[in-house]
Amino acid sequence: MSILRRLGQDTQYVLFGFPLGLIACVLAFTLFGLGVGLTVVWIGLPLLLGMMLLMRGFATLERARVGAVLGRQLPHPAYKRVAGPSFWRRVTTPLSDGQSWLDLLHAMFRFIPSTIAFAFVVTWWSGAIGGLTMPLWDWAIPRGPDNTDLPELLGLGDGTALRLSFYVAVGAFFALTLFPVVRGSALLEAKFARVLLSGVAELREQVAEAEAARDTAQAQKDAAVSAEAIALRRLERDIHDGPQQRLIRLAMDLGRAEQQFDSDPERARATVAEALAQTRETLDELRALSRGIAPPILVDRGLPAALTALAGRCTVPVDLDVPPIGRLDPATETAAYFVVAEALTNVAKHSQATEARVAIEQDGGQLRVEVIDDGIGGASLAKGHGLSGLDDRVRAVGGELTVRSAEGLGTLLRVALPV
Repeated sequence: MSILRRLGQDTQYVLFGFPLGLIACVLAFTLFGLGVGLTVVWIGLPLLLGMMLLMRGFATLERARVGAVLGRQLPHPAYKRVAGPSFWRRVTTPLSDGQSWLDLLHAMFRFIPSTIAFAFVVTWWSGAIGGLTMPLWDWAIPRGPDNTDLPELLGLGDGTALRLSFYVAVGAFFALTLFPVVRGSALLEAKFARVLLSGVAELREQVAEAEAARDTAQAQKDAAVSAEAIALRRLERDIHDGPQQRLIRLAMDLGRAEQQFDSDPERARATVAEALAQTRETLDELRALSRGIAPPILVDRGLPAALTALAGRCTVPVDLDVPPIGRLDPATETAAYFVVAEALTNVAKHSQATEARVAIEQDGGQLRVEVIDDGIGGASLAKGHGLSGLDDRVRAVGGELTVRSAEGLGTLLRVALPV
């Protein structure tokens, strides 16, 4: 915002604030005194109710005006709502509302900062305009032998040129200091209004944001625990169903070969050869499981290389769109990798797709990952489905996972991860 525009807004705020403050102050003290004094004959309560509603109107107007000075709109406080049709409830509800009393307090005492701000603004504008334009209207001032100008009183001498130079210099001083003085005066009045009219509402917003952040952190923690538990159960199942069974068979084959060496050496050699094949298959399965825990290519070469390797191992043709990106936070890279790995595994096992597409994009503070296939659809994030654990892993790092998977129309899996 330009200095001239800011100067105009601040000046307008202060000049209009002074009469508004004077009116609000007179009405607040008058109605409050009458209302309190007449409560003994029950007329005072409706009068106090009307006063509270009137002060609420002044407060709403002031909140709208303050936004131009502070550069942001003040939050509107949550006033107590009237519960029930009872007349006495309608009367007493505003009187028991703390923010209503703060509105009244602002109306009663706003004239103090308003008067101070008004005095400074009027003085500085008058000094700047009057001093700088003095040469234009000095001739119109009547002067007699008894008139003495300020320069003469200060002992600076006499003469028209000296007098005009002095007043122009004074006007230049006021003009050069006009913006900070007017700005400070407007902020004095605006911040007084902000504290009383929106301080409680801002505090409640901060508390709500803190509670929301706490809930988000707790949700991420729960998701991380859930994802870790699912990953451990899956790893345990894969080890039990794969390498463990092969190792048991390997031990049995080696035991049989040991017994056959004396009686049937040829058959023992065949048994050992079969055991060696079992050993290689077991090693391949262990390597695959280790890639699922912490893929070395991801750690060593980054996400693009790891996704390229994933696409190459997939049994369904994959169109990979991965632009060059720098190294990211390890948690983000790991989450993105497992999203693609799990998605491609589901594509190969369940989707009956003929092709798939993987695309990643880094945009500002987010890493977007998309996996699309032309399969039968039907994927879901509901508990009990394969993607529920993946959703926990994504939420654990503060990301968001969405799935569109209509029957017969393929599946779109989209993930946004914080960078």
